[in-house]
Amino acid sequence: MQRLRIRFGRGEETKFISHLDVIRLWERALRRAQIPLAYSEGFHPHPKMSLAVPLAVGVTSEAELMDIFVSRPVSPHWFTDALNQQLPPGIKILGIYQTGLNLPSLQSQVRYADYRVQIETPETAAKDVEAAVTALLAAESVPWHHQRDTGQRSYDLRALIDDLRLVGISDSVATIEMRLRCDSGGSGRPEQVVLALGYTRHPLSIHRTKLILDV
Repeated sequence: MQRLRIRFGRGEETKFISHLDVIRLWERALRRAQIPLAYSEGFHPHPKMSLAVPLAVGVTSEAELMDIFVSRPVSPHWFTDALNQQLPPGIKILGIYQTGLNLPSLQSQVRYADYRVQIETPETAAKDVEAAVTALLAAESVPWHHQRDTGQRSYDLRALIDDLRLVGISDSVATIEMRLRCDSGGSGRPEQVVLALGYTRHPLSIHRTKLILDV
C-alpha cells in the first residue's frame, strides 16, 4: 500500500462546488483514471482518501491537500498524467509526493491556513486600512457570535487570528493577507475578520494560499 499526498488548486470554475461534491468529483476522476485505490473494510467499503480542510463555498485555492491510499505503488508522474485527463476545468494538480503510511490523519496535522483577501475600500486611504489592522491585532479579545443551523456559537475571534497585514491598495481594492488558526479548537473565517476590521461588504475575493501542518 502507498499513501500519496496531493496539493491541488480550485479556480473560479469550481469555487461554488460544495465539499461533499468535491469528494464525489475526485472519486469519479480516480476511478475513471483507473487508479488502484485502496478501500476500507466492512459492509460498505469506500476509497481511503481524505481532504485536509473543507474549503468554504465561493473561495478559490492553490493549497488544497488530500491524502489518497493506493493498493500498489504508482509513480507520481503517471498518477498526475492519468488523473489530469479526468479532472474538470477548475481543478488542477499542483504537486504530489509519497508520505508515511503511519502518520496521523491529514486533518489532525493542520494548524493554520493562509488567505489572500480583496475588499472594496471606496474613498479609503491605505493608512485607514492599516489602522484597522493594527487595532484588531492589538485587541486582547474580539467577542464574536456566529449563527449556525444548530444555534448560535460564541467565541473569541481574536484567538483565531495569528497574523494580518495589508499588502496594498489599487483602484479602491485593498489586498489583505491573513494567517488564521485552523485546528480542532477552532477555525478562523476570512469574511468574519473583514467584518471585524469594520468593512461590512462581503470580500470581493477570498483565496487560500497555504495550509500549515504540524510536522
